Amino acid sequence: MNSSSFIAANWYWIVAAAASGGMLLWQQIQAGGAGGGLTPSQAVQLINKQKAQVIDVCEPAEFAAAHVTGAKNIPLGQLAEGKGLPSNKAIPLVVVCAAGTRSARAVAQLKKMGYENAQSLSGGLKAWREAHLPTEKA
Repeated sequence: MNSSSFIAANWYWIVAAAASGGMLLWQQIQAGGAGGGLTPSQAVQLINKQKAQVIDVCEPAEFAAAHVTGAKNIPLGQLAEGKGLPSNKAIPLVVVCAAGTRSARAVAQLKKMGYENAQSLSGGLKAWREAHLPTEKA
């Protein structure tokens, strides 16, 4: 049996494997990248059990409109300056933005800066609100 006859005889398995892989990839993309990020409930556990700090990387106007209760605003464009970040780089950080896109980029930047315990909130503030968790306005 040569390879072309094998493919012809088993095309449905190949299609099923490709579809399965595609669905797994789509779930990873929806979860905020390869790292997956945190669900709102995982973020709450990290905040409560490990005293994680919440860093909101939205612009000041977005932050003023609504943010996770107790979050510190450090816009993504100012993150590299390090102002407002904890001096102890071992402290867990929960990084939040409006929908999870900027926070994923911020986590990559924070990890390059030595904050290995930085994690993005998947779905951002939108997911936090959908989980009926507390927010506040500046």
